[in-house]
Amino acid sequence: MSFTLIEAHAPVRLYRSKLFVPGSRPSLFEKAAAGPADVVCLDLEDAVAPSDKDAARANIVSALNEVDWRGKTITVRINGLDTDFCYRDVIALVEKGGERLDAIMIPKVGTAADVYAIDMLVTQASSFVGRRKRIGLEVIIETVLGLTNIDAIAASSKRLESLHFGSADYAASQRMRTTNIGGGNADYVMLTDKHPAQPRERHWNDLWHYPLFRMVQAARAHGLMAIDGPFGDYGDADGFNAQAMRTAILGCEGKWAIHPSQVALANAIYTPPEKEFERAEAILAAMADAQAKGLGAVALNGVLIDAASIRQAQTIVTQMTMIRERTRI
Repeated sequence: MSFTLIEAHAPVRLYRSKLFVPGSRPSLFEKAAAGPADVVCLDLEDAVAPSDKDAARANIVSALNEVDWRGKTITVRINGLDTDFCYRDVIALVEKGGERLDAIMIPKVGTAADVYAIDMLVTQASSFVGRRKRIGLEVIIETVLGLTNIDAIAASSKRLESLHFGSADYAASQRMRTTNIGGGNADYVMLTDKHPAQPRERHWNDLWHYPLFRMVQAARAHGLMAIDGPFGDYGDADGFNAQAMRTAILGCEGKWAIHPSQVALANAIYTPPEKEFERAEAILAAMADAQAKGLGAVALNGVLIDAASIRQAQTIVTQMTMIRERTRI
């Protein structure tokens, strides 16, 4: 272990699924609160037309004060720093939104200074109204500039809790030749070598592997959660599952749901399999027994258990405990 320890900024949260709800559609707020999503994000940015921004902001402030969110994590995606809606979003949420808001999500973050600016507004407004609850920050990495500066962004604020990847805006920023929001592209392939007796096979590649991998690296190096972003074709459950499984294996803790039908899919993918949970419990029990006997190491089913195994097991058991508590609410 390095002498430099990673400080975990993020509170322990269940974050398998993050359902986005437009602030301009308050009729959906109660449904989101009653649904199975771990996190609800009330959206002021892309899902809201410019002419509806002010009304959407007022709807969200009212909902933060009046809706029973049933123990869910509640975040709000504000408008970008390049708009004149941004500061009004922050001030309204902090000064008028009561104590229910958990975090503010900042879109299209390009530099550490972007996060600093919102942190300053949140801190000043929180002090002015005497807020008791600390508001966290979440950032979306969805530009080439943001990915280039990702380590500085990840270290930019003690309020920062999570990094999220936005594939659509990232693709536009990099001028990628694709209109997909997540998922694959039939032309992004490799061919097997030529062989006189066999046809050449096409192997699809993952357009999003590098930015997602880089985001997860930065998140873990700075004690943050890593969350995968949207999958645009909400009628393609198989495609959603395939992408979610890849990002879960990479280290993401959850994924956005842009449609309610995607919530159950995300919850299933990011819930540890029962066999992994059972093994994690067995590892912790075996180590506790070994420590009681004064042993420094222990084997389980012929496999040596080390410190890394214990940390992995503790993470899985903690997550499953939160999942079971959530399903009882």
